[in-house]
Amino acid sequence: MATPFLSTANTFLSSTTLSSFSSSSLVGLHKPHQTLCKAFSTESPSISPIEITKRSLSISFITGLVFTLAGDGGHVDANAAILEADDDDELMEKVKKDRKKRLERQGVINSSKQETGYLQDLVFKLSKVGQAIENKDLSIANSVLGGSTDTDWVQRANIAFTKLSSGPEEKTEVDTFNSSLASLISSVTKNDIESSKIAFVASASAFEKWTSLTGLVGKLKGL
Repeated sequence: MATPFLSTANTFLSSTTLSSFSSSSLVGLHKPHQTLCKAFSTESPSISPIEITKRSLSISFITGLVFTLAGDGGHVDANAAILEADDDDELMEKVKKDRKKRLERQGVINSSKQETGYLQDLVFKLSKVGQAIENKDLSIANSVLGGSTDTDWVQRANIAFTKLSSGPEEKTEVDTFNSSLASLISSVTKNDIESSKIAFVASASAFEKWTSLTGLVGKLKGL
């Protein structure tokens, strides 16, 4: 951000300096002319037809330029209004789709009482494992985990994952959870406390992200 800002500032300063220089130069250049005009004005106050013609042309040119710019500005404003209207329509359409998706997902969750129960059991087991690891009692953690990813509670949790995952992000988090859980079970079995801590955090984080994506955060106790 610093480089574009400095570049803009330098450009602005350069243009300001140029304007000041031009203005001062023009003042200097016009002084002899103004003095000359003043000298003649005392002798001949009348304005020649040539000067009137030049002044008329200048006024006509400036007036035409103003109207042209005003016309372009109106055209730009109209285009901007059209673009804003299109943006509003796209935004409203996105809001409607998101709302429809949330309602559909909520309907799936409400009709998945059994699967929600599987996930609640998963939360309780992870909580017990976390407490055991914190107390450095991996024998309790091992008894809760069951020593394998083929245990019933893991299989039931994956049934719930499959039913309630509706997008690639959710499925990615499920894969991460299962991979981390396998590492956790292996580390606990080997009685490796440090690896167990790392694997537990990875498992819990993936599961928490999944519940957030699926809208289950408020449905499960202990999160």
